[in-house]
Amino acid sequence: MFKKILIANRGEIALRVIRACKEMGIATVAIYSKVDEESLHVKLADESVCVGPAPAKLSYLNVAAIMSAAELTGADAIHPGYGFLAENSDFARVCEQCNITFIGPKPDQIAKMGDKATARKIAKDVGIPMLSGTGLLKDAEEAAQKAEEIGYPVMLKATAGGGGRGIQIIYHPSQLRTTFDRVRTEAAAAFGVGDCYMEKYCEHPRHVEIQVLCDTHGNYLYLGERDCTIQRRHQKLIEESPSPVVNEDLRKRMGAAAISLCKAVNYSNVGTVEFLVDENLKFYFMEMNTRIQVEHPVTEMVTGIDLIQEQIRVAAGHELTIKQEDIVFKGHAIECRVCAEDPERMAPSPGLITAYHPPGGFGVRIDSFVYQQYKVLPFYDSMIAKVICHAATREEAIAKMASSLSEYVIAGIHTNISFQRKIILHPRFKSAQYDTHFLEEFLHKN
Repeated sequence: MFKKILIANRGEIALRVIRACKEMGIATVAIYSKVDEESLHVKLADESVCVGPAPAKLSYLNVAAIMSAAELTGADAIHPGYGFLAENSDFARVCEQCNITFIGPKPDQIAKMGDKATARKIAKDVGIPMLSGTGLLKDAEEAAQKAEEIGYPVMLKATAGGGGRGIQIIYHPSQLRTTFDRVRTEAAAAFGVGDCYMEKYCEHPRHVEIQVLCDTHGNYLYLGERDCTIQRRHQKLIEESPSPVVNEDLRKRMGAAAISLCKAVNYSNVGTVEFLVDENLKFYFMEMNTRIQVEHPVTEMVTGIDLIQEQIRVAAGHELTIKQEDIVFKGHAIECRVCAEDPERMAPSPGLITAYHPPGGFGVRIDSFVYQQYKVLPFYDSMIAKVICHAATREEAIAKMASSLSEYVIAGIHTNISFQRKIILHPRFKSAQYDTHFLEEFLHKN
């Protein structure tokens, strides 16, 4: 097992990894930018190293500085969390070359599956259903030609990254050139890679993803599904497990499809295979995320499996001790992402937190890195906390979440807490009668 792990990330996911390591008796190293010195992950790690100024490209994306920090502190492994360098195959390869274990898939697995255009081709080759689409697009002219062949509306997507960035829907040829340039620019700024591809846009889908866990000994597991349909501008806001529309037959078929994809590339570590599910419960492959997900806690709550610790064990070469038949789903879990923003204008709200009171109680989990007198920074993602509620039924989980959100106090900045509570209590959410357009319709009517 590893003796010391450097966490190449910040915020709540850095804290999550630090806590998992402490339970396993593994020392931790936090990295931070100059403006992040007062962040909680810096305070809780055994050691910490400043890797640069505020801009992410000069700190949390600064491979040379991160590798220097790892060597300086004697870390024998690096956990990338999600975002930043988590799906960067070049970074994983540098770790390998420096004899430092990257806690995630192998570089070639990330290159194949983390690149969404390549992943589509592999999924097609193994027979997974998918919407019509393209490979890597070289320019706007090719994009226009392919869009005519596929038929509008189409979705233009960056091959790297996530978090709703680098995704645009195109309804008319007149939108294509400017949209193509915008997606490439946004993707290059966010992920360092501006490549993109296109697929047919599904008008009224649900977004359902399968969690996979694979080791290097030929064991492949799927840990059920998460429903991530509640989104705003392709950014997930609320996630739950199990999905209220997925039955046992569909779960098994989606799980089998996810495992066939993993086997095609000898995948190891955790990953998420994302699907669109239409009104007729037909599913279509969308992409694979070769990292831990923001929404991983809902899977942990219903399965009782610590995904971060499993990541670490698999990366250390250990064989999984659980089998597919051991995975049992207990109850229902819902996660709400708490963001420092004005939800009406979708505008970030950095600033000083003057009062802070998180909710608690049986089945309530808060993953956060903020505290009273913490200054929320304008340089990074606006998510500052996740509220996860687990109960015996979906109805009880909704009631518990509504109660928890009403108790959550974060003063001094704007947050989307009350906005999330309105969604949770909406009749259509309660009855699970919605698709990915729900929030657009909700905002229009309110």
